Amino acid sequence: MSKLMVRYTVKPEKAEENERLIRAVYEELERTAPAGLAYATFKLEDGVSFVHVASNESEDGTSPLRNVKAFLEFQKDVAERCAEKPLTTELHEIGSFRFWQ
Repeated sequence: MSKLMVRYTVKPEKAEENERLIRAVYEELERTAPAGLAYATFKLEDGVSFVHVASNESEDGTSPLRNVKAFLEFQKDVAERCAEKPLTTELHEIGSFRFWQ
């Protein structure tokens, strides 16, 4: 099982596009419901910083997001949208309460 957090900042003129692409990912996830995946995305107070948190419980360790077409579309031009590139951090859970339901 892996838990990751990705944080990045987009260019102000790209914030709306980034949010639209993220919403498309969730629309596809609702339709396909990949097993073993818990996923959440947050826009921070500044309106241009985003945090994605994912928990992957697949048996082979492969992220189900790699099979989500909308996620691949989101990732395709992410570097061009970013003012600060994505930073991925592995999370080591100490405890949680109703977080990964």
